[in-house]
Amino acid sequence: MSLAVLVAIAMFAGVLIYAILGGADFGSGFWDLTAGDARRGGAIRALIDHSIGPVWEANHVWLIYVLVFWWTAFPRAFAATMTTLYLPLAFALLGIVLRGASFAYRKFAATLNQARLFGSIFATSSVLTPYFLGSVAGAIASGRVPAGGHGDPVTSWVNPTSVSGGVIAVGTCSFLAGVFLTADAGRVGDVGLAEQLRRRTLVMGTVTGILVVVALIPLRQDAHTLSQGLQGRAAPLVVLSAIAGLLTLWLLHRRAAGWARVSAVLAVACVVSGWGIAQYPWLLVDQVRIADAAGARATLFGLLVVVALAAVIVVPALGYLLWLTQQEGHSEHAAQPVPSGRDR
Repeated sequence: MSLAVLVAIAMFAGVLIYAILGGADFGSGFWDLTAGDARRGGAIRALIDHSIGPVWEANHVWLIYVLVFWWTAFPRAFAATMTTLYLPLAFALLGIVLRGASFAYRKFAATLNQARLFGSIFATSSVLTPYFLGSVAGAIASGRVPAGGHGDPVTSWVNPTSVSGGVIAVGTCSFLAGVFLTADAGRVGDVGLAEQLRRRTLVMGTVTGILVVVALIPLRQDAHTLSQGLQGRAAPLVVLSAIAGLLTLWLLHRRAAGWARVSAVLAVACVVSGWGIAQYPWLLVDQVRIADAAGARATLFGLLVVVALAAVIVVPALGYLLWLTQQEGHSEHAAQPVPSGRDR
């Protein structure tokens, strides 16, 4: 295995982790958006605040990690992508900024109207951001980012594969967040809220599964290389993802939300990994291979050293943070309502 491929794997690991951890955070916006008015949706929004509050900013570390690796290790492909897909990437960045600011401001809103405004911005941007990121993945996977960059700024990400990628990203994030929130509601002892979220997550999971299957149809014509890869070397992961998804639905049906989190993460991990394996060895499908896009050997080696250091320093710290959010003390606090303009 070449040095360039090792670095690409390390970079894709960041994509995988961000899809799971960041995806669960973004998906909470869907449940916030559909929670209802201040009275009916207060319990769900309080749960969301306390479930993602300690980790939502920390998870963006992985997005930064991916971008730094991309422009450092594969500058040619990075430049081609940025000069072609600058619109969806700018929209995604704007969504991340608005989401973060609104999430913080909502907690200290002076009036109910202010809380509603910030809450709407938080929820809407949480849904739109993964859509734009998914559309970027679809553009790359369908070969619409030319090697020299400066591709069509609109049709490159407004096409069947990009739309499918965006919709699947939103559905997957929402389903993953629903599973986690259901488990959190059960852990804090809110049986009614847990049951409400469980039923709605079952529906979301079913809809997302159907969308994934339907999305495979346009890929045959619109993203032939990716489609061939999904039917070939990535097929075992596609099957495993389907099994894990069905298992998650069954566990939710059995009210075993804690175990459902494990199978839901596995399902998402298999979907994202399957995409990466199906796309290999292309960095920009049908345009630039990993080996051709790689930078200087010394740079690649230095990045692998950084990965080793991060594995020792960063990963344990983030793991400890995630562990702390699941402890009883946090759960007890999560059961309390959040003072804000929504409650006035």
